[in-house]
Amino acid sequence: MGSETARAQTYNYRVVRQFAIMTVVWGVVGMLVGVIIAAQLAWPALNFDIAWLSYGRLRPLHTNAVIFAFGGSALFATSYYVVQRTSQARLFAAPLAAFTFWGWQVVIVAAAVTLPLGLTQAKEYAELEWPIDLLITAVWVSYAIVFFGTIARRKTPHIYVANWFFGAYILTVAILHVVNSAAIPVSLTKSYSAYAGVQDAMVQWWYGHNAVGFFLTAGFLGMMYYFIPKQAERPIYSYRLSIVHFWALIFTYMWAGPHHLHYTALPEWAQSIGMVFSLVLLAPSWGGMINGIMTLSGAWHKLRDDPILKFLIVSLSFYGMSTFEGPMMSIKTVNALSHYTDWTVGHVHSGALGWVGLISIGSIYYLLPRVWGRTEMYSKRMIELHFWIATVGIVLYIAAMWIAGVMQGLMWRATNPDGTLTYAFVESLKATYPYYVIRLLGGVLYLGGMVLMLYNCLMTIGSGKAEDGRIAPAVAHA
Repeated sequence: MGSETARAQTYNYRVVRQFAIMTVVWGVVGMLVGVIIAAQLAWPALNFDIAWLSYGRLRPLHTNAVIFAFGGSALFATSYYVVQRTSQARLFAAPLAAFTFWGWQVVIVAAAVTLPLGLTQAKEYAELEWPIDLLITAVWVSYAIVFFGTIARRKTPHIYVANWFFGAYILTVAILHVVNSAAIPVSLTKSYSAYAGVQDAMVQWWYGHNAVGFFLTAGFLGMMYYFIPKQAERPIYSYRLSIVHFWALIFTYMWAGPHHLHYTALPEWAQSIGMVFSLVLLAPSWGGMINGIMTLSGAWHKLRDDPILKFLIVSLSFYGMSTFEGPMMSIKTVNALSHYTDWTVGHVHSGALGWVGLISIGSIYYLLPRVWGRTEMYSKRMIELHFWIATVGIVLYIAAMWIAGVMQGLMWRATNPDGTLTYAFVESLKATYPYYVIRLLGGVLYLGGMVLMLYNCLMTIGSGKAEDGRIAPAVAHA
């Protein structure tokens, strides 16, 4: 009875530890695949004429690995940590929490096997076939039960704003996944979408853009609202702004998807609605960015000496840049130039590497030593080195893709006085080649930083002792 009481007075860090270390492991794996396909774009012979290693097979493996394996594991780890600390309650339903970890790893391994084999629904960010989709649904429902069950048993009267963002992302991703993945199975490895034609495209990009909006934004804003104040040792700049930010963001994001379908068979009015909501989205996005950065008011000096804070704050700079660029690219006249070019790739990766990557890395650097009974990471200098390698890598990557993208758009629509095209497509490809090599260099640097992080984390774990933190009295702050 006594041991049970002691257990009840500690947090469940076991599942946090598991997801934290797998975040780093899958980060290395996913980014390695990204570097391989970047190299293939520069030197196509690197697929060695093996179907499993072709760009078309490896590209969805890369996106699934970095979004759902790396990003997903980071979201599980941080949301389970934050909801316990801010609720001052042990995680609800420990067996279900354990299932979410093992179930999610099975999903990732299944993706790593099926995608190179070419078993796919061919839907962006939703390529996995129906049996894996069913497992994802089971894991996600369990995740919701654990998360909201912990909120329900909280010892604090209010729900901290980070949990609003985590909760919104959990609920929304569940709806997006179930609706978009609706399919008619014809065998264990093949199914057909329940939708057809332009309706299928509309549902897909309602899902696809909200995979960005909720999986890759709302969840990571939950991290921002907890880990930046903790690392800066300052309260959030404006709690009122954080609530306005929350409601404005989750309402507006839902309707931005059609901007992926400009100049397609989608009705003009639907395209315009997507554009308008994308432009409106700039306001809540920048409101959140300003709220995070202004949390450092009176503590700017800490940026000089604190590499973890550098990761967290610079991630917000990339968030602000990406959420300005996205609405701008949704304007039809701009989109006429950017659509189908590498400018889009640059935009995606300024958000993915700059925002999602850096905020995840900073949060794991904060969290990991604490759940392994250490006060800090094994090497602060390694964190500093990782920050600079990653930042230089991002800048090289996105600058190369921006230049290449604008150049491609201009070359594709250049015409001679008689109306014929000035350039053949292969000429634009040849002009793009140097930028593909620069993009590869940027990716290699970012991957190198992740390998450094893995080593730092393993050394931290090796010198620490896994332990569950004690729950503070209800009157104390997390």
